[in-house]
Amino acid sequence: MALPARHRWTPGEYLAFERAAETRHEFIDGDIFDMAGASREHQTIALNTAASIHSQFRRRDCQVFLSDMRVKVDDWHYAYPDLAAVCGARRFEDLQHMDTLANPTTLFEVLSPSTEQYDRGEKFRRYRSIESLQEYVLIAQDKPLIERFTRQADGSWQFSAVEGLEAEIRLESIDCVLALADVYEKMFP
Repeated sequence: MALPARHRWTPGEYLAFERAAETRHEFIDGDIFDMAGASREHQTIALNTAASIHSQFRRRDCQVFLSDMRVKVDDWHYAYPDLAAVCGARRFEDLQHMDTLANPTTLFEVLSPSTEQYDRGEKFRRYRSIESLQEYVLIAQDKPLIERFTRQADGSWQFSAVEGLEAEIRLESIDCVLALADVYEKMFP
């Protein structure tokens, strides 16, 4: 006996489903994936990072979005990065809902043991297809470490990292500086 054919969701079906759902789901190539809840550490780091960026965006044409803002990666991939930042005009896929950002400047992921490999690999590979994306920032949970990938003029990506609570990292695409002491506030004794 043959197995029933697997349903491949269309982007429109996914968006309708997602807007009615009580929990978040990512959409990749016709499949829908549940999003796991975040740990206290993950939430603390994400909130601290958003607060730092938000304070630097005051009186500037920039905005930082928390993890509930969906990002359109391409026609068959919608994701929920931990943070997304945009400088300049914000473009949304659907002006009626304004719940899917189409032009992030910088994306942030707080690394979790269950998602680190994906965030570094396949997710970053797909994020690189977003024309507006200039920086991709990975933030460790277990130690004060921030890794940054910056798009170069030739389309390649340059890696840099800073480590330690006394370190800072400049995010040139959004003209911000992240002090690791601020990002990891209330994390390490």
